[in-house]
Amino acid sequence: MSTKRDLYEVLGVARTATKDEIKKSYRKIAMQHHPDKNPGNAESEAIFKEASHAADILLSDEKRKMYDQFGHDGAQMGGGGAGGFGGGFGGFQGGDFGDLGDIFGDIFGDMLGGGRRRGARGGRSRAQMGEDLQTELEVTFEEAAFGAEKEISIYRSSTCKTCNGSGAKAGSGPTTCDMCHGHGEVRRQQGFFTIAQPCPKCHGTGQMIKDPCGTCGGAGRTKKQEKLSVKVPAGIDEGQRLKLTGQGEAGLNGGPAGDLYVVIRLKDHEFFRRDDYDVHCEVPISFSQAALGAEIEVPTLGGRVAMKIPEGTQSGQKMKLRNKGITKLGGYGFGDQIITIHVETPTKLSREQKELFTRLAELDQNSNPMSKGFFDRVRELFQ
Repeated sequence: MSTKRDLYEVLGVARTATKDEIKKSYRKIAMQHHPDKNPGNAESEAIFKEASHAADILLSDEKRKMYDQFGHDGAQMGGGGAGGFGGGFGGFQGGDFGDLGDIFGDIFGDMLGGGRRRGARGGRSRAQMGEDLQTELEVTFEEAAFGAEKEISIYRSSTCKTCNGSGAKAGSGPTTCDMCHGHGEVRRQQGFFTIAQPCPKCHGTGQMIKDPCGTCGGAGRTKKQEKLSVKVPAGIDEGQRLKLTGQGEAGLNGGPAGDLYVVIRLKDHEFFRRDDYDVHCEVPISFSQAALGAEIEVPTLGGRVAMKIPEGTQSGQKMKLRNKGITKLGGYGFGDQIITIHVETPTKLSREQKELFTRLAELDQNSNPMSKGFFDRVRELFQ
């Protein structure tokens, strides 16, 4: 009977695990127990070998199928034998790591403080995508509601027009790097493996600029302030971002430019407050308008509109004006406008007004049901 551990158990994954789940688990183990990170630690080396052996089999469709059917003996029949690495570890011979190649690249990049570059891989020029940029744009309440076209100013790098991004002076050109011989990377022995790193002399481009452009100094890019037009869509809200593709930093060596993200900042409005696509507004009315009812004009984003106030309206009561709110993003309908009524208490009364209110107070004992009910309950509570 075999004494070898179950390969799924070795990697800590279920038998139904996907390749991505297997790679993720193996990478975690390999990062922790790689022999170069644990020199002289026999236990870590054994764990690393066991995990590598398991990953080799479970990432191969043929080997995994044989292992699932016949166990460890079946895996040995599944194409070229199983086991860790070439040169005593079996399996990955001649530097062909198959599905583990990307994992090794990540591991060694992290171990060496590198990581992957954003940009095209391979090739002598090593084209590299430009960095993304972010800026803020302040818009008015109405501009956010209906949409607008605004202008922004950003400071960014652009491809040098003198040398067209080559970095070389007119009439000259880049030369092959004498350290990496144009490969853009140098190799060195790292434990069991030969590790490729970006060339420190040409920074991974494979080329050197011996006669640099006088405008950009060989960088291939220049920094300057530029103005851009931005279309603000109707319905956009505070904190949302617009993406301007290709309007970020210029790329290197012919690489594409990055993107520009514009974060929307909303100015406060004198009358309106926004809640999603609805607009809220507080409207003051007089005692007489609240008691007798009235028709008043209220502000909306589209201008003033008439609204009926029913008699007996209470302070704080809300009324809705349908489809008078914000345009929904994409143009599919509108929000509503919510009017909150505020009944004003009059101040600085004339003698005649005071006499009228005194007379009114004598007559309104049965016309304020809310007050009557409240004070009746208070009397009952404190009897």
